[in-house]
Amino acid sequence: MNRLESMLLDLKDTSEFMIDLAYSSLLYNNSEIAEEVVFLEKRMDELSGQIQDMTVSLGKENPEEIARFLVILRLQMAIEDIADAAASIADVVLRGLGQHPVIQMSIQESEVTIEMAKVSDDSIMAEKSLGEMRLSTHCGMFVIAIKRNNMYIYGPGKDTIIKAGDTLIARGPEEGADFFLGLAEGSEKEF
Repeated sequence: MNRLESMLLDLKDTSEFMIDLAYSSLLYNNSEIAEEVVFLEKRMDELSGQIQDMTVSLGKENPEEIARFLVILRLQMAIEDIADAAASIADVVLRGLGQHPVIQMSIQESEVTIEMAKVSDDSIMAEKSLGEMRLSTHCGMFVIAIKRNNMYIYGPGKDTIIKAGDTLIARGPEEGADFFLGLAEGSEKEF
C-alpha cells in the first residue's frame, strides 16, 4: 500500500470512529467524548490537507492519471464532510443541548455505555494484551479504540498490548463501567 492509500484509509477509519463517538456523546450527553470528536476533526483537517497536497503533486508528476487523482480528491472531500458532520453532532453536546427529551428517552432504554479511561502507571492493565485481560468476560466492556500519543488504534485485537498512558475507549454494560474505570486508574487490582 502506498502512502497516499494509507492516508486515505486512516482518514476513512477516523471518520467512521468519529461518527460512533459523536452519536455516543449525544446519547450519553458526554462532553469528554464530544471533545474527543472535536480533537479528531482537527486531526482530520490536517490529514486532508496532506492528502490534497500529495494528490496535486502526484497529478503534476503523472498528468496521464489526472482522472484517478480527481477521484481521490473527491473521496477525501466526502470523508471530510462526514467528519464535519460528526463534529456538528458533538457540538450539540458541547453547547449543552444534549438533554433533549427524545434523547433522554433513548438513553433510558439503553443498557450500553461508552467510557474513556486513561491507563495509569500502576494499573494492572499496563503491559498486558487485551486477550490476557479478557475484559469482556470480567466486566462486559469491549475496547473499541486506543488513543496512544495522539494516534489511534481502531478495533484493537486480542494481541494488542495496553501501555500506561493509553486512553481506552470501551463499550459495554453500565454495570461493568465502574470496574473497567477502576482497572484503568489502578484502584482495582484484580481482574
